[in-house]
Amino acid sequence: MPTDVEFTNLLAVVAVALAAPLLLGLAPRLRIPAAVLEILGGVALGPSGFDVIEVDTVVAVMAVIGLAFLLFLAGLELDPHALRGRTLRLALLGYAITLALGSAVGAGVVAADWTGSAGLVALALSATSLGLVVPVLKDAGQATAPTGRLTIGAASVADFAAIILLALLFSGSDGSPGERAVLLGGFAALVAATAVALSVAGRSMRLGDLLVRLQDTTAEIRVRATVVLLIAFVALAEKFGLESILGAFLAGAVVAVLDKDTASHPQLRTKLDAIGYGFVIPVFFVASGIRLDLRGLFDDPGALARVPLFLLALLVVRGVPAILFARQIGRRAALAAGLLQATSLPFIVTATQIGVLTGRMDPVTAAALSCAGLLSVLLFPAAALALLRTGEAPPVNGVAMVASVGGNEEPQAR
Repeated sequence: MPTDVEFTNLLAVVAVALAAPLLLGLAPRLRIPAAVLEILGGVALGPSGFDVIEVDTVVAVMAVIGLAFLLFLAGLELDPHALRGRTLRLALLGYAITLALGSAVGAGVVAADWTGSAGLVALALSATSLGLVVPVLKDAGQATAPTGRLTIGAASVADFAAIILLALLFSGSDGSPGERAVLLGGFAALVAATAVALSVAGRSMRLGDLLVRLQDTTAEIRVRATVVLLIAFVALAEKFGLESILGAFLAGAVVAVLDKDTASHPQLRTKLDAIGYGFVIPVFFVASGIRLDLRGLFDDPGALARVPLFLLALLVVRGVPAILFARQIGRRAALAAGLLQATSLPFIVTATQIGVLTGRMDPVTAAALSCAGLLSVLLFPAAALALLRTGEAPPVNGVAMVASVGGNEEPQAR
């Protein structure tokens, strides 16, 4: 092992990751995602707090892998077959309204001299955390109802479009947006060709029998194949001069499309969740908290005032388009959908980190946006659930489901 590699910081990071869900388990009525406590734990122990841990090389590498897994699992949440007809039209129209409102907010932020990129601010406000929205809708018994279908459709379009636009417009690579659009087209064609090739290979009975034989042994062949696909798409995205998060997200989308029938391997997605949410994704969130420049935020009362303003902007930019749903589901449900659409954290953290690294956003503004995202996760889903729930959600086999980040559901015995 190289002598300059130390695991002390990683130990502290994974200890925070362990403590977060344990604390939530001790307070079952505190219905917040573990990611919030993971980020806050990173803040407390990082330079903005007690300054006892830092993002060294080991933590940084694990955090990058965690981000890739987070976007991969977000892509895995996509249901292309649910995005059709009126649902798709309303979702696309709603996202167009979001971009228009976000551009106005971005222009105001630039005029206030908070950042130099109105487009990046608009884009950071334009996504919805699909993995946080789905559990809330399930908890309210609305996931398959019209409210759930419309909200999930809008969140899916927002997540997908935001990642595409981030890779296209704000990649750290050289080249104009037009050149990156050509590269994006080439990358998309390669992804489509890979998906077709995998679909054809999947019809082979001999290969299918081999996969079944090896999937639950120490070979864990399906998990290994999925990880290879993830890393391959990330590497290809970087070779094409695009953001690695695009490759990770599309890898998840490809698996979601090709792996519709899980009868022969029902445990695959549970195993992928275990790798992601059990290890690498919490490292990303804790590291994000360590990197947050909260000292700069609190040193300037004017900078601190940006947090509630960004929270309001997030509610307007993503919440207002939900009025399109009012005729189909009623005003109360549309208001709940608007609150859920305005729930965003992972993409805001990702977009602001890219903004800081590329010099398009200063650390204080990035911290304010990330704090607004944290507050959206704390406040909006709970308010939406109160609007949606008419009674206690029925238990599943005697177990009530508690939402956690990324669409996971943690069982809590009644």
